[in-house]
Order: sequence, then C-alpha cells, then structure tokens
Amino acid sequence: MNRFVLNETSYHGKGAINAIPDEIKARGFKKALVASDPDLIKFGVTKKVTDVLDNAGVAYEIFSDIKPNPTIENVQAGVAAFKACSADCIVAIGGGSSMDTAKAVGIIITNPEFADVRSLEGVAPTKNKCVPIIAVPTTAGTAAEVTINYVITDVEKNRKMVCVDVHDIPVVAVVDPDMMATMPKGLTAATGMDALTHAIEGYITKGAWELSDMFHLKAIEIIAASLRGAVNNEDAGREGMALGQYVAGMGFSNVGLGIVHSMAHPLGALYDTPHGVANAIILPTVMEYNAPATGEKYKYIAQAMGVKGTENMSVEEYRAAAVNAVKQLSLDVGIPADLKEIVKAEDLQFLAESAYADACRPGNPRETSVEEILELYKSLL
Repeated sequence: MNRFVLNETSYHGKGAINAIPDEIKARGFKKALVASDPDLIKFGVTKKVTDVLDNAGVAYEIFSDIKPNPTIENVQAGVAAFKACSADCIVAIGGGSSMDTAKAVGIIITNPEFADVRSLEGVAPTKNKCVPIIAVPTTAGTAAEVTINYVITDVEKNRKMVCVDVHDIPVVAVVDPDMMATMPKGLTAATGMDALTHAIEGYITKGAWELSDMFHLKAIEIIAASLRGAVNNEDAGREGMALGQYVAGMGFSNVGLGIVHSMAHPLGALYDTPHGVANAIILPTVMEYNAPATGEKYKYIAQAMGVKGTENMSVEEYRAAAVNAVKQLSLDVGIPADLKEIVKAEDLQFLAESAYADACRPGNPRETSVEEILELYKSLL
C-alpha cells in the first residue's frame, strides 16, 4: 500500500498572494501569526503579504525569532508567541526555516504532550492536525509548503532533527514567483540545487513508485531547464523554479530521500552550512555511489536533464551522463565543487555517525554503513 498526502489547496503564479485573505476568511480564521525571518522583514519581502492582509482587514501579529537553521529555542519562542497573541492560524512566509518553525509550533499547540521539541524527532505519534498553516515560500527549493517533513536544529547536541508527520502539512500553499524575485544569485542557486536533489533522491529512493516517479521526473526536467535562468533573474526561470521545486516536493514528501540529505544535515548543524549548498556538493558523489542500485533510472534522469542520445548508451555511459549533467548544472550556477572549505578533518567521524543515524538514510537505494559514509565525506575533501 502507498500513501500520498498533499495540500488541501494550492495557488500558483504571479499575484497568488492576493488569494490569502479570501482563504483566511473562508475558513473562518480571525487572527494570524505571521512567521517570517528577520532578513525577509528587513528587506520588505514579508511586507508584500502583510500589505495584502492590511488591505483586506485581516488581523495578525508578526513572529520573527527564526534562524536560518531553526532551533529548538526558536520553536519554543514561537509557541509562546502564538499563545500570547490568541491567533487561530499561521501564515508562514520564507524558506524552509520559517515554514519548518511554523510546522513545529503548530504541532505543539494542538498536541501539547509534545511540548518537548525533541519528542517530535522521527515519526512522532501525534493525534491532531497542527494549527492551520498558509505557507508562502520565498525560495524555490525546500518545498516545505507541500511536505510532511520539517527539520529543527538541536544546538546542544550539534545535530539536526528530521521530523515526519502527516499532521503538519500546510492546508494552503501559495507559490507566487514574485515572492522569490528578490533572492540573491547564490541563494537562488543553492535552493535550486536543493530542489534538484529532492527530485533525484526521491526518484531513486526505496519507497519510489509510479506516482512519485511521475512527479520527480517532471521536476528534474523543469529544474534543469529553469535554474540557470532563475540564477540570472529571468522571469521564465523564476516561474519555472517556483513550479519545479513544488512538484519535487509533492513526490519526495511521500516517499522519502537518501544519504545526500543524511550527509548534508550534520554539515548544517555543525558548521551552519546552507542546506542547498551542502546537497549540491554531495549529490554527484552520492549518485556515483548509488548507481549500481538504481536499475535504468539514471537513463531517465539523464534524459530529463537534457542529455541527448541516451537510447544508444550503455548502462555505464548513461549513468555517467546523468552524473555529469548534474555536475555541469552545479558548476554553471556557481556551487563549490568540494567540501574543503567547510569540513574539518577532526569532525569526519562525528559527521559520518550523524549521517548514518539520520532519518533519511534508510530510504537510500543502496545499503550503506558509517565506514562507507566516512569514505564519501573524505572523497569530497
């Protein structure tokens, strides 16, 4: 049996944020907690949505105690803010950080027995749907607006907690490319490669099946055709990435990921490495490692990446072609080629053990070990 969980409603395209007040009023909500990070507020991105709320007479209060890799303390502060302002819904504006924080806050509010944030790690047996969330992504990468996953950093233990809960999915996703137009080039590249990693890992993960394959292959195709243009701030590229990352999220949220994410998570926890950058650096190396366990799937990845002539290639050739296409895209958008400037040699054993313990590791198509993950990290130095 396979299960698929998606938003109740999603809006796509320029101007989509104008639908937010109608959704709030139609659902009978009286006041929103607007969760957004300080930089988005500083640069006026959050204001695009709050202006819409103001014009429609929707009551709200802003919560912005959110770090790029949100922490247990951020979640606890969000729970307190939600209770203090007597809100009945959350409008989460931002990248994965804002939406992940909102999910954890929303789950704890409706499931107070999970007030200890650490108790949410893994697949938590919550009983109630979280506070209704309207998610407005400002980056084209995490797809947190359509996933049942969120990641919270445990600063005390230098690790990221991957939480999976069908009760946390936002009821409404509002995917407006205009909200992503102010992303700097580096962030566009990093989040875009994160989206590609979602699509490729979701396509080859153990849980993949026909329905998820459909989403993932289309997402790879859209992202490969759009990311370079998005990095150059072209409208067509921005619009393509807004859609491509969402389509990838529709798939991987329901079937899982693999050890690219397992290896990226401890880099974010230990060094605060941007998640998309870590994924992009690790992805080609892990693709090579996983190739023997993927059947013909790399042929279709290569085709979706725009590689011609795959029908005449041997297995080894189309697998190499898929990996090389990913490497070239990463290079074209300015992602570093290795971890030399990020990882300290003395941390390698800790990183490998953390990656092996990560919730994404069991979904990897090839069985692995701490020792093999350690060798993968070393190969990237």
